Amino acid sequence: MHTVVVGTSGTTAEDVIAVARGNARVELSAEALAALARAREIVEALAAKPEPVYGVSTGFGALASRHISPELRAQLQRNIVRSHAAGMGPRVEREVVRALMFLRLKTVASGHTGVRPSVAQTMADVLNAGITPVVHEYGSLGCSGDLAPLSHCALALMGEGDAEGPDGTVRPAGELLAEAGITPVELREKEGLALLNGTDGMLGMLVMALADLGKLYTSADITAALTLEALLGTEKVLQPELHAIRPHPGQGASAANMAAVLKDSGLTGHFQEESAPRVQDAYSVRCAPQVAGAGRDTMAHAALVASRELAAAVDNPVVLPDGRVESNGNFHGAPVAYVLDFLAIAAADLGSIAERRTDRLLDKNRSHGLPPFLADDAGVDSGLMIAQYTQAALVSEMKRLAVPASADSIPSSAMQEDHVSMGWSAARKLRTAIDNLTRILAIEMYAATRAIELRHGLTPAPASRAAIAAARAAGVEGPGPDRFLAPDLAAADAFVRSGALVDAVEAVTGPLA
Repeated sequence: MHTVVVGTSGTTAEDVIAVARGNARVELSAEALAALARAREIVEALAAKPEPVYGVSTGFGALASRHISPELRAQLQRNIVRSHAAGMGPRVEREVVRALMFLRLKTVASGHTGVRPSVAQTMADVLNAGITPVVHEYGSLGCSGDLAPLSHCALALMGEGDAEGPDGTVRPAGELLAEAGITPVELREKEGLALLNGTDGMLGMLVMALADLGKLYTSADITAALTLEALLGTEKVLQPELHAIRPHPGQGASAANMAAVLKDSGLTGHFQEESAPRVQDAYSVRCAPQVAGAGRDTMAHAALVASRELAAAVDNPVVLPDGRVESNGNFHGAPVAYVLDFLAIAAADLGSIAERRTDRLLDKNRSHGLPPFLADDAGVDSGLMIAQYTQAALVSEMKRLAVPASADSIPSSAMQEDHVSMGWSAARKLRTAIDNLTRILAIEMYAATRAIELRHGLTPAPASRAAIAAARAAGVEGPGPDRFLAPDLAAADAFVRSGALVDAVEAVTGPLA
């Protein structure tokens, strides 16, 4: 099994994916264990002093003014976890919880939190045992970090609350820890607070969203190329010289992808045929690289933000190398929240342009010789009419999901936390948007491959033929009389979601961007 070693200097997106989705084993480096021990010595020295230190010998948030006596400090740490584990609603996906737990361990291992090495080791042990705390949809405002979701994870470390075992069954966390031979932690000064105070949930979802969107943007270049081909469009707008004079990197990459898919096509460039006279393609076809490219550049910016956050140690207060323990605002989720919202906007626009291309394929007045709705016997058959309705409904929801969560703030904690990021909400809606975008592109792929097969006597590009053959082998049916359409669309969704569309094309073109 792949092993991820956690050190003091952060982690990578690849490691997050490996732990969250690939169940990679987690180990703490010797460097991390030493840093944990040094920071703990500082916290314990401060705890022994009479002066109050936030998070060590005081209450939290709006209750920070109370000095807590030594005999109540362990109870204080337990209480903050129990009281903050106040989430409600549906369970959050297992991969999100694993990413959240791993990223909190990443910060703990930095040596800036003051947590004992034994607590960090227990966090790794729980991940390695396949125990996943039950975390709920609602409870995080993205400041101070993802408090409620992280609290549910910390509760499981204490042997309390519910968790999902490696067999997928939800049971009391204490039972699962006992079966795995893991001793529940008994929290000491600052440790409860250190387990709750970070952007780990929203960051984990950002990392996974970037991985998913990377595949989808390549898929979108392929479906756009298939549609251009099916509409007998021109590939001349994809020439690299045209994109070099507007040097946005993403635009050039998308144009190059489309050109690679369309290489040696016998369907492109039929502008002057009497049945379909035109001077240039519609925007949804001609401007596909510009729209998809802008989304690619948005992803590049989001990946930069994610890389910085992956290198960060987010906690409050933090232990500094010179021994100071200082309060700060690094837990605020604004940097992550903004790019999560930005990605949802870009994804909505990509879905929108894909739907416009699909609609063009189905309209006999704009499809340049294709049958109405790509039906076998139009009038008797409705073809893909309602598939486009489904696609339009998905696009409409994506537009709603593109409304920024980070533009909102709602005060909490008796006005102590009076401006929050809503980054968790931005991440949750982005996950829905990505699911919808996958379905939208699957419908375009379904329509475009059917349309190409209806261009009798014309030979599509080798890459297009490979995509069509792979889709048919995966159970995505081709032209014919009306049939129960939902299973076909589900097969198309699975084909795109699995990456099989990209794999089939790249087998001909080589790696795409």
